[in-house]
Amino acid sequence: MTKAVSGRHFGWNGFAFLVVLMGFCISAKAEDTDGPVKLEIVGGLDAVTQYTKLEQPFWEKEIEQRSNGRIKATIRPLDSSGLRGQEMLQLMRLGVVPFGTALAAVVAGDEPEFNALDLPILNPDMATLRKTADAFRGRLSTLLRERYDIELLGIYTYPAQVAFCVSDFSGLDDLSGRRVRTSSVGQSELMTALGAVPVQLPFAEVASALRDGVVDCAITGTLSGYEIGLDQYTTHVHAMALSWGLSFFGANVTTWQALPPADREIIRAGVADLEKRIWAQAEQDTERGLACNTGASLCGPAPARPMTLVPTSKADAERRRQLLSEVVLPRWIARCGDACAQDWNSYLAAVHDIKVGAE
Repeated sequence: MTKAVSGRHFGWNGFAFLVVLMGFCISAKAEDTDGPVKLEIVGGLDAVTQYTKLEQPFWEKEIEQRSNGRIKATIRPLDSSGLRGQEMLQLMRLGVVPFGTALAAVVAGDEPEFNALDLPILNPDMATLRKTADAFRGRLSTLLRERYDIELLGIYTYPAQVAFCVSDFSGLDDLSGRRVRTSSVGQSELMTALGAVPVQLPFAEVASALRDGVVDCAITGTLSGYEIGLDQYTTHVHAMALSWGLSFFGANVTTWQALPPADREIIRAGVADLEKRIWAQAEQDTERGLACNTGASLCGPAPARPMTLVPTSKADAERRRQLLSEVVLPRWIARCGDACAQDWNSYLAAVHDIKVGAE
């Protein structure tokens, strides 16, 4: 007899109705306690290294090997699943998506507290990003469980997002007066503070916007910028990470607790290992992207016009700290409220050596 492990029952609200209409009522099933467990996963973004080389093979092959054939899974990417990223937390809370991935910057529209890990210019390099994530992991786990009945299993990151420009620039302050493509409210606020003109555009329009003169600069991933040929339209790329693109992977609590303890341990240990590989890949891709854009031989034939790498200067480091304390943090707290101020002072102030007013 088959026993469902698909999470709680849910009403016919907008989320569930949408998903049922599309045939995406995702479930996880176990045949008694000794039979196979079948999982369906909503992963990260399609057609990027994290998904194609790491997430997809982990769920389609590795989890079965780790469980000696007991656990089998299928996975579909978030942006090709027909589901709206903005609704992922609610879909997981309802049990419609029992195992899913949420992009922090996307769900932060409703829950700005979840953006604490990846505020603009908070983490200028991978070492700082790791410290931030380690410090806030416990708090994020508590927030997801208390507000959305989600068990946090992993925190993932994409490569660094940096500034590409069509002409010479020497650092952050030199972006003043330029039209800069951004992808979030936080990035737009940062550019405004620098005297730039933010233009919020989807990733698919980055290359054409630079080519057609819609923008003078663009914030995007180091490697993805290379892969879409930004060397054809831009001449300079900055080394400082302005943001990263964190996501978190978790399970509906009812679904999770219905699985046998041994299976939960296999999944948790496997995802922890997957997380390590994703972070290592993101670091490698960040460095590779900068190297490829500037014509390194490891990337094959050099671009016709190798880009100039703008290093992070002492002035940039000082300006970053000023912007973080005077612009980024105050505006985030204004959107989020006292809870974010308390979270910052409790979990992240020591990491970044900056305290905010409310406690």
